[in-house]
Amino acid sequence: MSRRTQPILKHLLSARSRSVTYMPRPGDGEPRAVTMITGDGVGPLVTGAVEQVMDAMHAPVYFEKYDIHGDMKSVPQRVIDSIKKNKVCLKGGLKTPVGGGVSSLNVLLRKELDLYASLVHCFNLQGLPTRHDNVDIVVIRENTEGEYAGLEHEVVPGVVESLKVITKFCSERIAKYAFEYAYLNNRKKVTAVHKANIMKLADGLFLESCREVASKYPSIQYNEMIVDNCSMQLVSKPEQFDVMVTPNLYGNLVSNTAAGIAGGTGVMPGGNVGAEHAIFEQGASAGNVGNEKEVEQKKANPVALLLSSAMMLRHLQFPSFADRLETSVKRVISEGKYRTEDLGGDSTTQQVVDAVIANLA
Repeated sequence: MSRRTQPILKHLLSARSRSVTYMPRPGDGEPRAVTMITGDGVGPLVTGAVEQVMDAMHAPVYFEKYDIHGDMKSVPQRVIDSIKKNKVCLKGGLKTPVGGGVSSLNVLLRKELDLYASLVHCFNLQGLPTRHDNVDIVVIRENTEGEYAGLEHEVVPGVVESLKVITKFCSERIAKYAFEYAYLNNRKKVTAVHKANIMKLADGLFLESCREVASKYPSIQYNEMIVDNCSMQLVSKPEQFDVMVTPNLYGNLVSNTAAGIAGGTGVMPGGNVGAEHAIFEQGASAGNVGNEKEVEQKKANPVALLLSSAMMLRHLQFPSFADRLETSVKRVISEGKYRTEDLGGDSTTQQVVDAVIANLA
């Protein structure tokens, strides 16, 4: 190659690497209100981290903050009204008491706002060592029925009946969302996770709905996998999965397993979406409120919620801000200088936040 042609080639390569310009509609730059639920445990730490980074980026969002806790009997109406008005919410983890008494506020929010699709993105981050490479899994979970319907009663003393509800309507719409997501994001395969070999009617209806929707997307490969085999395949060959669509309970188990494989719950983004509203939060539920030590030492990992915030920015049609935030977080992880204890480091939440802000392009 001659010296004369080298600058020309360099220019062509740099031009090719530029992204296509996003052309907003007039008024798209108006700041958007976002409801913020700070949550329990490490929630105030990680939601505070998001606020700092958004301020540093001058992102066109502002937060309406509410101090809500998982031991409350219900979600205050003013919070529901705020989410319905703003359409978007960012949420710290809400602790769900184990056993009798208080219902899960997370489930109540999903039902009240009809957030029927939960999405968790589990993927390898460069520089973060994991047991498996090439993990890039999106778990899409039905969010409103199944075992989470909450239909339980004591038949006689010592005998409790819990009902699993599966409907054609909910199964079809979650399948449509999964295939639509795959189509819009250039994904190649959708795997339906089930236990229809035992629950022939309930999970059979779920599979029937998935098959009907799959027939309308011939360009996307479709397969089915029994949930116990799926669990084994996840921990042995996770790279085979692309998009997974599941009923409610299986999705919770699968997403947390996939998160653990790809780097841990502290780095996996996610959200819950319906026709009108969306709530963004840490993707995997395990450990999303942290522990007392993390709170006292202020060493909670903010990465998952920061990446969820990038998802939120794209949802709000602010793609350049989302790209800047995601690129900065990934750069901090890759460099490895500032990591919290769950990622093998000893940094505080604030040190990670400062590093993310310093790396903003």
